[in-house]
Amino acid sequence: MSGASGVSAGSYDPATTTAGGLSGELARLEAQAELSFDEELRVLRDVGVPAPLLELGAGSGAITRRLRAALPDLPIVAADIDTALLAHAADARVPLMGCDAVRLPLADGVVGTVLLRYVLQHVADPAAVVAEALRVLRPGGRLVVIEVDSMLWGLADPMYPELAGVHGRMAGAQRQAGGDRLIGRKLTRILRRAGFREVVLRPFATTNDDRPTEAFAPHMGPERLAPLVASGALSLPELALAADRWRRFRADPDAWVMLLGLVVAGTAPGGPAESERSTS
Repeated sequence: MSGASGVSAGSYDPATTTAGGLSGELARLEAQAELSFDEELRVLRDVGVPAPLLELGAGSGAITRRLRAALPDLPIVAADIDTALLAHAADARVPLMGCDAVRLPLADGVVGTVLLRYVLQHVADPAAVVAEALRVLRPGGRLVVIEVDSMLWGLADPMYPELAGVHGRMAGAQRQAGGDRLIGRKLTRILRRAGFREVVLRPFATTNDDRPTEAFAPHMGPERLAPLVASGALSLPELALAADRWRRFRADPDAWVMLLGLVVAGTAPGGPAESERSTS
């Protein structure tokens, strides 16, 4: 996701997600989008994005701006419940819509594609968000979900087993706030149960073969862990340990990292292809 959860009572708070408060989070979202957008766009083109596209949980517009540049002929609407965060997406020059993802101010069947990027991991009821996306999609429209799974996050060499507990604290804090960093493994079932057809999963990988190691700081750097100290979920020595291991990793010329993301897409029932099959 580009930022906010897009729904009320989510586990995402842009002011407490990383060090530096809101300004730090805005910078992190830009860096995160820059790191993996090319790979995400390749998969988006593969699964298809019928117009118009509703980016639900658009946050600060980090992905919105890149979508506008890459797909200039695709009409896009950016939506998020956090209107203050969404205001930062104004420079994407797309219509902005402040709303709750489970109560969209849209009629049935008016959207070609709904994009949920790093949104469902933050919500207490992902099925309700998916059901609302299905409602506003026209027959044959596409829901595209981009997510992670914390047990399939990727690979790092060298790896530091002593950090397992530290990262487990972050997943635990998100779970206590109503989120789920294991959402990736559940997505295909969530979409199928909602009624989507032709559900596919397409992984994508980003490595420091193609990007500088420093570019992975939004995911691997200690800044993301700093707010956990203030909340009591992490100790200062644990934060210092994470910071030291990140320094070691960056300084190692042979260090290698691969981050793994998941794209799950499904088709709203009733499209032309389905009608043809039902009459054949």
